Amino acid sequence: MKKYPNILLFAIDSLRSDHMSLYGYDRLTTPHIDKYIEEGGVVFENMFSPSVPTTPGYASMFTGMDCFGTDCVALRHEGGLLPEIKTLPEILRDYGYTSTCIGFQGNASGRGYDKYISYGDWCPNKAGNMNEVAIPELERLANQDQPFVLFMRHMDPHSPYYAPKPFDRLFYEGNEFDPNNKSLNPVYEFKPFRDYFLSWFPEGCTDAEYIIAQYDGSVAYMDACINTILVKLKNLGIEDDTIVVFTSDHGETLYDHDCYFDHHSLYDNVLVVPFAIKWSGLEYCGRVTDYTQLKDVLPTLLSLCGIDSGIKFDGRDMTPAIRGEQVRQEPEFYITEATWMRKHGWRTPEWKLMIALEPDFHFKPQVELYNLVEDPKELNNIADKEPEVVKFLTDRMMAHIAKREKETGRTNPMYTNLNWNGFGRPFESSEEAYNTLHIGDPEAARKLQAKLSELGVKD
Repeated sequence: MKKYPNILLFAIDSLRSDHMSLYGYDRLTTPHIDKYIEEGGVVFENMFSPSVPTTPGYASMFTGMDCFGTDCVALRHEGGLLPEIKTLPEILRDYGYTSTCIGFQGNASGRGYDKYISYGDWCPNKAGNMNEVAIPELERLANQDQPFVLFMRHMDPHSPYYAPKPFDRLFYEGNEFDPNNKSLNPVYEFKPFRDYFLSWFPEGCTDAEYIIAQYDGSVAYMDACINTILVKLKNLGIEDDTIVVFTSDHGETLYDHDCYFDHHSLYDNVLVVPFAIKWSGLEYCGRVTDYTQLKDVLPTLLSLCGIDSGIKFDGRDMTPAIRGEQVRQEPEFYITEATWMRKHGWRTPEWKLMIALEPDFHFKPQVELYNLVEDPKELNNIADKEPEVVKFLTDRMMAHIAKREKETGRTNPMYTNLNWNGFGRPFESSEEAYNTLHIGDPEAARKLQAKLSELGVKD
């Protein structure tokens, strides 16, 4: 019987590729991953999670389908995944694999694993807590005869950012309590998230750069903990027989676009994620510049394993690109968000179109258009100045929607998931959205809000 390679999948929640030194970030946040991949791995430089956030992101990653194929676009997806589609562990089970999922039990997109393990993923030392359960499980799996898939959902880049010492000061040398620094004022003034931020920001913190440094420090801490798992993999003697994957379900907004320290919106800081692979069986090592999406992960892994499931995936097998060969290109694609706002759009290498399907709680315009070549940080909305481009991209998007609706026999899930917000109906105004959506414990936050007046923050 053929022995297929194991799969060790680091699916790191909320990890922006542009905050990894692996992708050229000027802070050395991922030195261990960098070294590991550079010694025989491949890096995909343009990987996108087109349907954010977590639930639709993982749905696509684990099924090889786009949002029309999964019928999943909302974080608060109601019900399970479509029964007619198979997930990664369900497919691999037919080929003798066992599967373990750490940190993703109860989510619709985590269906099909043989074993589920929880860990302290919302408290300090997240990656260390992961190691406490992941390493014994890896040892157990290494001793079995069957191949395995071990999926680990690391949560360190997901807020709250808990960078332990010395990582909390690794990228910050200032005074986070400087009363003259007002950069966090708009964050504290954003009522939907304020109670949540007050529950984990240091009391009296004034500097947004300090919070960003905690994100980067958390990534660096996680990188060090991940190295422990990679060393264990080698010491167990199964490194050459294991495909190691690094990716993410979506990025993170941090301080950008007024979407503070979360992962809603359709700007590229949320859409662009890492994708890197290392395995002794790779025929090419280096960097791949082709545009890829999370739906490409599963077909690519199956191809590396030598498995032909017979499933017609929406995603592409990217192994020819790993060999330096031509792959069918997909440089423009549909993008969606249904977490704190309900928006969709169309992205090309040059243009980004975003259209709100209902008013959002940031009071942003219904239509946003950005020239990604001239304005890569998406700071200048030119929708009013370029109506012909808006129409052209809208027509491209609507044609794609019609095509996928016809192919799947289902209405676009962005039109049918009307309870995406848990409110029961679409919002009629930005004011209603702003005054309805909320995260955090008001009572716990109230004890800290006396500091707001001292910071000059409006209540």
